[in-house]
Amino acid sequence: MYFRLIRDDISNSKLITLTTTIFVAAAAMLVSLAAILIVNLSGAIDTLMTRAETPHFMQMHAGEFDPARLTEFAEQHSNVEEFQVLEFLNMDGARIVLGDHSLADRVQDNGFSVQSDKFDHLLDLNGNIIDVSDGELYVPINYMRDNTAKIGDRAVISGKEFIVTGFLRDSQMNSMLSSSKRFLVSAKDFADLKGLGSTEYLIEFRLKDLSALGAFETAYAAAGLEANGPTITYPLFKMINALSDGIMIGVILLVSVLVVCIALMCIRFTLLAKIEDDYREIGVMKTLGLRISDIKKIYLAKYAAIAAAGCLLGFGLSFVFQDLLLENIRLYMGESSHSSLAPFFGIIGILLVFLAIMAYVNGVLRRFRRIFAAEAIRFGTSQEKAIVTKHLLLSTNRLFNTNVFLGVKDVIARKKLYATMLIVLIISVFIMIVPQNLYNTISSNSFIQYMGVGSYDLRFDLQQTDQISEKAADIVKTLKDDEAISEYAVLATKTFKVQTETGADKNIKVELGDHSIFPIAYSPGRAPVNADEIALSILNAEELGKKVGDVITLVIEGKDRNLTVSGIYSDITNGGKTAKAVFNDHSSDVMWYIICAELEDPSLIHSKVADYAGRFAYAKVSDMDAYIAQTFGSTISSVGKASYAAIAVALIIMVLVTLLFMKLLVAKDRYSIAVMKVFGFTNSDIQAQYVSRAAFVLIAGIVLGTILANTLGEMLAGVVISSFGASTFRFTVEPLAAYLLNPLIMTGSVLIATILGTAGAGRITITEHIKE
Repeated sequence: MYFRLIRDDISNSKLITLTTTIFVAAAAMLVSLAAILIVNLSGAIDTLMTRAETPHFMQMHAGEFDPARLTEFAEQHSNVEEFQVLEFLNMDGARIVLGDHSLADRVQDNGFSVQSDKFDHLLDLNGNIIDVSDGELYVPINYMRDNTAKIGDRAVISGKEFIVTGFLRDSQMNSMLSSSKRFLVSAKDFADLKGLGSTEYLIEFRLKDLSALGAFETAYAAAGLEANGPTITYPLFKMINALSDGIMIGVILLVSVLVVCIALMCIRFTLLAKIEDDYREIGVMKTLGLRISDIKKIYLAKYAAIAAAGCLLGFGLSFVFQDLLLENIRLYMGESSHSSLAPFFGIIGILLVFLAIMAYVNGVLRRFRRIFAAEAIRFGTSQEKAIVTKHLLLSTNRLFNTNVFLGVKDVIARKKLYATMLIVLIISVFIMIVPQNLYNTISSNSFIQYMGVGSYDLRFDLQQTDQISEKAADIVKTLKDDEAISEYAVLATKTFKVQTETGADKNIKVELGDHSIFPIAYSPGRAPVNADEIALSILNAEELGKKVGDVITLVIEGKDRNLTVSGIYSDITNGGKTAKAVFNDHSSDVMWYIICAELEDPSLIHSKVADYAGRFAYAKVSDMDAYIAQTFGSTISSVGKASYAAIAVALIIMVLVTLLFMKLLVAKDRYSIAVMKVFGFTNSDIQAQYVSRAAFVLIAGIVLGTILANTLGEMLAGVVISSFGASTFRFTVEPLAAYLLNPLIMTGSVLIATILGTAGAGRITITEHIKE
């Protein structure tokens, strides 16, 4: 019986059924895709880091070190499973040529390593530990992705020739967010190159108990061991590897939740329209003694069939698109060890969608209790309470055309009816604007301020060089004399001891200088301006248990000194554990300098970079546009693709929902349309009224959706971004797109759909629909 009822009902409402199924399928596909991507990303990262045996604790160090003291510490610490010191040979990018491409303009530190025989292995694209021979060069995978190099290319490193034999995955430095990139050569070739670059040491530990990582860090700092460089731990390696694809998955998950909401709104409207059509039959069934639960089963059966078909279609479509979205994950991290579980979690996703739909339909059908048999049989339709609109009288209207006035009045008089369309339009605007604003934000120059770096034109990095302070002074003198430079700042990073709440000491890297010239974003608080203030990166603040206004104690020039925390900021540089202050110190050695400069004429950036790079060979000179492109390029690309897809999804939703809504509205208003025709309204008049209704609701939807996208949307995007290290977040809005192009596109789409959806109003005849 149910099968026959479902078949007959679907055959009588093909468009409505098809549209509803499409929305359910889209929702199921997106939820399934998000689940599959999450499982694969998590599994791929775990597989990469397990095969590579990524260190749990790594201290980068430039300068002399005492291997015997490190070995003694490792042997005495009970939590150390393995320990090693790897050499990383930094090489100036201009001395590295891959095929026809020089790495002179790369902002990353490019260096050479040999394969480790203990842990922290470099893997090939099949996930195997690479065994490299003399004359062979394995290149970081990033340079394959951007077509800088290909297998078989001739590479020249400081005059020494190599053949690019393959590409490598590096569990530490895969991500573009990593400031360094490792090339792999044989031990013999490394020895030949060693005198041509500067050596940095990777002091690495694998621990027996990863949960005791914090205690190990404290013990390392308390032992006063080598620490002239960033400290990076296993969780941070994991986070950096997940960033680019994680943000894309976050966008898909957000859109999928919103599309589920839209699917529920569509089902609600079609279900109410169906109940309206069947009103007299429902009254008859109640008169015959059928229970409400039996009547509900008839409707539940139909929507169970639609939901099941849509969910199965969506699940199938998720497999069509998953390979495209998994391409980047597989390239950088390889196959996931959890890939076999991905379909299972996809099934869980579509089951949740199915259950949500059935629960919602069941909730909507509760209104059967408010249908009275006598009223339903007598009138054949629900008796809506007339809403008095005494302030909207046609006789007093002087502002609008008659058809426009009647259209607007109808929306106000039947607010509940139009609420569904309004909600769908608000969500559609939200879907369109939020990913677009997120893309504009992370692709803007100001986004770098949320990640611990100021906004400027030129950047000089000095490290691992003799007489570093004198060389920094030479650069500063040149900048001061250069009329093209409008302002500059000198930031020197030093290491100090800080007392933790337990009384133990740990090392903290503090960047000293004037932080007001090129400010970063703080949340909460502000930059330090007085000598007794300090700002902490969010990771340091969490580790030390400090918030704005708290006091921390640093050992400065041999004496304890209390500093008040003025602000907390995000940082992706140097392991994310940094601090900023303005006090003077003459006791500690400078680890590195960052000299930032702003140009009077930004068009001179490229020529100035080339000029200064030639004059100061000991410094890495880069422009911030290149820095952003090379650091966030893959993330920006991923979010860009997601934003364009979201725009397409939003427009399709608007068109389909408007078309569906108008067709159902015309069917509901058959009697009213016939009455208007009696009074002399033409088909074009009636269509103009419906266009006015759609336009009025659309304008409200665009305004409310834009406000919601720039408030709630910013908050949701901030949650996604903050999970990857940014503690504060503000949207960068592109006014032309947000306030002109998007509304025009949405208006055109909705109006076209309205015209198509109301075309049937002209076929309604007076004799058929006006009866005594």
